[in-house]
Amino acid sequence: MESAQAVSDPLPTRLRAVQEVLRPYPEVRLLAVSKGVAANRLRLAYGHGLRHFGENYLQEALDKQEALADLEGIVWHFIGRIQRNKTRAIARNFQWVESVDRELVAERLNLARVGMPPLDVLIEVNAGGEDSKGGAAPDAVESLARVIVALPQLRLRGLMALVRPRPEEADADFATLAASFRALQRAFPDQAIDTLSMGTSTDYARALPLGSTQVRLGTALFGHRSQETT
Repeated sequence: MESAQAVSDPLPTRLRAVQEVLRPYPEVRLLAVSKGVAANRLRLAYGHGLRHFGENYLQEALDKQEALADLEGIVWHFIGRIQRNKTRAIARNFQWVESVDRELVAERLNLARVGMPPLDVLIEVNAGGEDSKGGAAPDAVESLARVIVALPQLRLRGLMALVRPRPEEADADFATLAASFRALQRAFPDQAIDTLSMGTSTDYARALPLGSTQVRLGTALFGHRSQETT
């Protein structure tokens, strides 16, 4: 018998709506942006088949990881801004880090990952050139990629970015990111560069036909939260 929470929680309905949009794109990964979401709701999401969860804040994520340690196959992605003093904990407690935007961060993550399997990383790109957003400039992606691929404890998997909010600007940013992704694949044919993470709750339907291989959805799955940005 379903629990009262499972019956009342709108997540299953929201998830079905998202899955309908994703249906023509079966290879696209759904990353549930779970900042501000309680561990018991993530357990429900896991029960409905979600396995990849993205967290922005380290301590909040560590608390959830402890609470959900019994769930097999759960994959944690760090998607927030990386503070220098937290690189060790991030490197050792996540399988993916999607917000690598400078050499120093890459080097510190690499050192902290010694003795563990390589860490999958994405370069965060500031596709629209906005001062308010983090990320490497598009013309700096290849040089940062060369640093990452030379670090033995990191495995470069692709690119991630937020885009500008206006639809026409978002489409231009998606196109910029897709071009950078293709250029990266050409420049590093021996690397498993297969992840283009673009598209959030407000724009993922636009990102899909432009080449996204991963969408990062928070509000579309869990509803509005006080800290919600994706």
